[in-house]
Amino acid sequence: MNQRKEFVLKAIHTANFRQLCQEYGISPKTGYKWRARFYGCGFEGMSELSRRPLSHAKELEEAVVCEMIRLKNAHPTWGPRKLRAIYQRHRSSVPSESSFKRVLERAGLVQKRRVRLPSQAGRLSSGRQAKAPNEIWTVDFKGWWHGANGRCEPLTVRDEWSRYVLEVRAMADAKAQTVRVCFERLFERHGVPQAIRSDNGAPFASSTGVLGLSKLSAWWVALGIDLERGRPGCPQDNGAHERLHLDIERELRGEEQQASFDEWRHTFNQERPHEALGMKAPAELYQPSERKFAGTPQDLTYPKMEPRRVQRAGHIVVNGHRAFISKALAGWSVGLEPTEPSKFNLYFGRLLLGQYDESTASFRRSDAPTKTSA
Repeated sequence: MNQRKEFVLKAIHTANFRQLCQEYGISPKTGYKWRARFYGCGFEGMSELSRRPLSHAKELEEAVVCEMIRLKNAHPTWGPRKLRAIYQRHRSSVPSESSFKRVLERAGLVQKRRVRLPSQAGRLSSGRQAKAPNEIWTVDFKGWWHGANGRCEPLTVRDEWSRYVLEVRAMADAKAQTVRVCFERLFERHGVPQAIRSDNGAPFASSTGVLGLSKLSAWWVALGIDLERGRPGCPQDNGAHERLHLDIERELRGEEQQASFDEWRHTFNQERPHEALGMKAPAELYQPSERKFAGTPQDLTYPKMEPRRVQRAGHIVVNGHRAFISKALAGWSVGLEPTEPSKFNLYFGRLLLGQYDESTASFRRSDAPTKTSA
C-alpha cells in the first residue's frame, strides 16, 4: 500500500511515466489504473476492490422485488411456487422459482419447514380416488378454538377431485339437524355428489347404529349418496381433508366471523394455485353436479321387496312380531328380500343391513361379530 502511495505521488510530476512503472515493477496499464483511482478516490482508491459486477444482465428490477414481497405479505403461508403462479397470471415475463425463493429468504419472509416422513398407512383397501368433480365430497369438523364469543368449530366440506372448498361454516352446534340444514343449502347450490367421505364421529356416524348409520348419514343414503368412512383413529385415510384443516389452522385460527371464512374460501378456490392441479385454482376445474337436489323424498321404495316402516323406537313389525333395527332409520322404510324359507335380507336403500329370521323374529346385523367355535 505504501508503494502504491509513493508511486501515485511521483506519477503526478514524472516526465517519463513508463520508466516510473518499470522502477516499481508494474505494467503501464496497472500504473494508469492506480493513478486514475487516486484522482477519483484519493488514497482510499489504492485498496483492492471487489470483482463482483455492479449490475447483472438478469438482475431483478426493484418493482419486481416489491411485487414479490407484496404477494408474500398478502399470502403469508404460501410458498414460492404458488406465489410465482399468481405472479405469472398477469405478466408475460416471470422470474424463476429460485429467484422468488432467494428474494423471500433475503427479506426474512421464509421459514424452513421440518421434513416429515410419509405415512406408511396408505389408503383404505376399500377406498377409491375421485376421478371427476362431485364423485366424492369429504366432510369433517375442524378442531375448535376459542374466539371472542366463545367456542368456534367450523364445518368443512370439499370436493376431493378438484380440491374445491364447498363450505367453511361456523356452526351453532354439531347436531345432526343443524348439519343437515347446512348440507341442504350445499345440495341446492352445487347438486348432489355420488359419495360422501367422513370419519366415524358424530354426527356423520354412530358407534352403536347398524353399519354406523346416524340420522344424518341415513338421510344421505335416502338421497342416493354412497357412504365412505376412514378407519377409526386413522385420520390419514382422509389425509387431504386434514391438510385443508392445517391451512385453516394457520390462516383462520381465532376468527369466528362467517365473513372471514367466506373470504378465505373465495381466495382458496379462485386464486390459490395447487401443485396437484398443475398450479391451477380449484375453481378452474370444479363444476356443479348433474344430479340436482329435488328435496328429501317422502320414503324409499323397494321394487320386488316387501317394505316395512321403521318405527320411532327403531323397530319394524313383521307378522305381529317386533324386531329392533336402528333408531337412526326411524321414519324410513326398509326392504325385506326373501332368501330362503322364513329368512330375508334387510336393505336400507342399497345398503345390506343384515338378515331377518321370521321364525325367531330376530334381526342379525351384517356388521355383527361372528362367533367362532373353540
